[in-house]
Amino acid sequence: MSRIGNLPIPVVDGVTVDVADNNHVTVKGPKGQLGLDVDPDIIVEQKDGELIVSRPTEQKRHKALHGLTRSLLGNMVQGVTEGYSKDLEVIGVGFRAEAKKMAGLDVLELALGFSHPIYFVPPDGIEIEAETVRGQNPKVKVSGIDKQLVGQVAAKIRALRPPEPYKGKGVRYADEFVRRKAGKTAAR
Repeated sequence: MSRIGNLPIPVVDGVTVDVADNNHVTVKGPKGQLGLDVDPDIIVEQKDGELIVSRPTEQKRHKALHGLTRSLLGNMVQGVTEGYSKDLEVIGVGFRAEAKKMAGLDVLELALGFSHPIYFVPPDGIEIEAETVRGQNPKVKVSGIDKQLVGQVAAKIRALRPPEPYKGKGVRYADEFVRRKAGKTAAR
């Protein structure tokens, strides 16, 4: 029995859900619109202001798709109402982050200790804000309505210079703990 798959998804006011005949679910809300192609075996219904996901059989594949589909649809409903965001910190002497417009595009310019600056252009549907306060590490906020895309963009920015374990320099998530290692000790 799927505990997650059996939970109904509450559809709040201002959100419309459309389930097409080919099992394409479209969710529209105040922040935007998202779509998902659901497996043809999974049944998605809208009853009494709630989305209900059910499976036809007890096969292992259907059980797996049941919980997955319910989670994806729940994330879509939350995304178009509240949105998602990930916070990153840029730690290191001389490391900078700045959001600017270049050639009509929003661009994140990063100085991460390389011989050149890195220009990161976010995909459509993603907003990037950079905040630099004197005496503190620069902070980058990645936000959007698609949970998977927000996480993927934040991971790509982090992968440009992952935190290293000796001095802790690099780009890390705001709530990430980086385990530090002891450096070399001089031989006597």
